[in-house]
Amino acid sequence: MDTEPKRRKLLEVKGLRTWFDVERRTARAVDGVSFDIYENEVFGLVGESGSGKSVTALSVMRLIPNPPGEIVEGSIRFRGKELLTLSHEEMREIRGKDISMIFQEPMTALNPVFSIGFQLMEAIRYHSSMDKRRARERAAEVLEIVGISDGRRRLKEYPHQFSGGMRQRVMIAMALVMHPALLIADEPTTALDVTIQAQLLEEMLDVRLRTENASMLLITHDLAVVAETCQRVAVMYGGKIQEVAAVGPLIAEPLHPYTRGLMLSLPHPGRESQRRLQTIPGIVPSILDIPKGCKFSARCTERVERCDREEPELIEVRPGHHCRCHLVEAEGGGGS
Repeated sequence: MDTEPKRRKLLEVKGLRTWFDVERRTARAVDGVSFDIYENEVFGLVGESGSGKSVTALSVMRLIPNPPGEIVEGSIRFRGKELLTLSHEEMREIRGKDISMIFQEPMTALNPVFSIGFQLMEAIRYHSSMDKRRARERAAEVLEIVGISDGRRRLKEYPHQFSGGMRQRVMIAMALVMHPALLIADEPTTALDVTIQAQLLEEMLDVRLRTENASMLLITHDLAVVAETCQRVAVMYGGKIQEVAAVGPLIAEPLHPYTRGLMLSLPHPGRESQRRLQTIPGIVPSILDIPKGCKFSARCTERVERCDREEPELIEVRPGHHCRCHLVEAEGGGGS
């Protein structure tokens, strides 16, 4: 998947499998995921709820609760260092400083009994030698950077005194306060007004540029957001990556039926013939009942008999454009 081999890889995920024990059964939430993120890149991970996106991110952060979850196989290398072999203390040194994460729901990620200032300063003092006064100044500064005015005063306030958009800005400030090399943003604008969504995404991208060669893993279900913010994107379904490519080629000509379904479900202003948005039939299967063959076969309108019994491989159909589909594989084998 090395579309630009001259750039240095920041994160390499290979063959990642994260499984959960649920009612004496095994839920394969992430089942053989591989992707790379280069320095100074915004990489998108797209899919419906239940596709395995958030579990992938939590696996990178080594935050999978055990039990019931466990990373059973694979490799996660950050700047060449294997994260899966590090101790808990070594991972704590990396989290928040080198890799930070913006969680999906800020009200549950923020501690309601501690002030915003305390929570921001805790990360600063843990990862630096700043004294309390300098840490407070840095905390107020980063609040101002993410669009929260009068930062010094608001450090004394608590999460319930902030609106949803402001709480998400606090989460962004906490994630970016130590200038991480990799920012993982898990649905960072969920349930926010579309205008606020655009503002927050722009602010995240702007702040990322303050750190040299910093990268972002943007997790979302919205391909429209990806088209505006990312350089490359991976489409995930059923715990596996189904398609990965540069954003331009993927938006212009998606190869996987699932990716095409996501594209067709987006509104297209000016298209007179589109009276209703198209939908993908069916629902995302339970991770306890994933189809044996192609993970998308039960919902795919293009499936053939082979799809139900044999899972396709993720192959490079064109330079830098990979797809997991028997139909695409046949086209590639035919030289098209």
